[in-house]
Amino acid sequence: MPSHHHHHHLLTPLRPSSSSSSNQSFTSKLILLLTLLPLSLAALAFVLQWKGDRGLADPTTVTARWAPQGSHNHEIFPGMESSASILSPKPHHPSDCLSLARSGSPFPYLRDWKFDFEANLRPKICITTSTSAGLDQILPWMFYHKVIGVTTFFLFVEGRAASPNVSKVLESIPGVKVIFRTRELEEQQAKSRIWNETWLSSFFYKPCNYELFVKQSLNMEMAIVMARDAGMDWILHLDTDELIHPAGSSEYSLRQLLLDVPGNVDMVIFPNYESSVERDDIKDPFSEVSMFKKNYDHLPKDTYFGMYKESTRGNPNYFLTYGNGKSVARIQDHLRPNGAHRWHNYMKTPNEVKLEEAAVLHYTYAKFSDLTSRRDRCGCKPTKEDVKRCFMLEFDRAAFIIASTATDEEMLNWYHEHVVWGDKDLKLKLLRKGILTRVYSPMVIIQALRESGVFSSIIASAPTTISKDKFLASIDKSNSSRAVASESLPSRKMGRNRAHQAAARKVLDLEAIESHEAAVPPLSPPGANDDFLVEV
Repeated sequence: MPSHHHHHHLLTPLRPSSSSSSNQSFTSKLILLLTLLPLSLAALAFVLQWKGDRGLADPTTVTARWAPQGSHNHEIFPGMESSASILSPKPHHPSDCLSLARSGSPFPYLRDWKFDFEANLRPKICITTSTSAGLDQILPWMFYHKVIGVTTFFLFVEGRAASPNVSKVLESIPGVKVIFRTRELEEQQAKSRIWNETWLSSFFYKPCNYELFVKQSLNMEMAIVMARDAGMDWILHLDTDELIHPAGSSEYSLRQLLLDVPGNVDMVIFPNYESSVERDDIKDPFSEVSMFKKNYDHLPKDTYFGMYKESTRGNPNYFLTYGNGKSVARIQDHLRPNGAHRWHNYMKTPNEVKLEEAAVLHYTYAKFSDLTSRRDRCGCKPTKEDVKRCFMLEFDRAAFIIASTATDEEMLNWYHEHVVWGDKDLKLKLLRKGILTRVYSPMVIIQALRESGVFSSIIASAPTTISKDKFLASIDKSNSSRAVASESLPSRKMGRNRAHQAAARKVLDLEAIESHEAAVPPLSPPGANDDFLVEV
């Protein structure tokens, strides 16, 4: 068989010359196979990604700066600069593609490795988030971002994330600061200057999405102070169902991407891509979803509007949820949040640049259980009028009503009709047009981390009472009842009229923001009626 012949060929040059028993020979071949195959598959995954999405760098330039402590062979992560490369061109058999998801780790690590960032590593990047998720979601999210260059995390935790079994594990990880929502924290935030200003006032004293929006902004304000104290250069606000995709840099690295940003740029916007699931039984979106819908900002306008009807499939908007991306800000004097999606400055008009290739991957409604998890999210009645108090985006409203009123069978049918991409011909058409795209690198990196024992190593060394078996079960199966910040915490989102939305969506090259502008809410992408944006 071809695949057997390929493996035999790999092993032949390395066969010991001395005689040995057939048992030893078989064991030796097996060890060599398990060593070489994952590395080949890793290289293949990055080649596939590079060819399928020109936003990614050449995989042979994907390098790293450090290796796990205690490792004798010093394998290195992708996404960090180094004079050496982890990948080199290798022959591949076509059948290797089929084995990718089942393969061993492409980045093998000892269980006692630790991340070792050099003191002079620049720029230093931190992420802040407000979450109530479990370890099954937070750890893959966190360590993926460590791989691409994030050094520090400020986690504002509630719910499951604040439980002892979860928070003690998180607190044991170097570079992680866990902040609990205590009475002291709320009293401190009640004294924030934000309450006396107008830019966020439209969100005050409203339920659900609006409430979360204010809470996130207050948390971001505190994170700025902590980031400055920690010597950070950049700060990013990201939810735990979002991954940065640093396409367009010389290597798959957020650190390299920000290193190349001109010094006069204060903030960098990452347009978001939205997960497009192809099944209704996704358990672990980070490891199972590879298809995404591209942002308006990354598409030719005639393609976007020309394919709008087929892209929306009858849904209210092009994306199910928000479409205005997230931004990363340079740490500097007078920095402030501008809602969960943007940053601002009290004393000057900041310069923003929007990246042409890099994106935020948003895994929204990727699991069927995400529908039912929203059912208990807010105390709204499932009526078209009342849900407007709780949810700003139209799809969230519709999903809440369905989850609150329909049977399980009706919900599943609705999920298939509105979320799951089951039409192969339509998928192929939109993939060819560039509206849908394949992104493999996050999947490969997170599966590699999982299979190499990184997460089990973290839990095993943490001072916690949670059992290792229980943790591994949650990591491997991805607890279906997990609570994402956007699902379990009340949130506050606010909209604007269509004209303001449309005006805010023009692609930025280098532009300024009005200092008095209200906080930027989560906005839907341009609709079919907004085609006047296409410049003649």
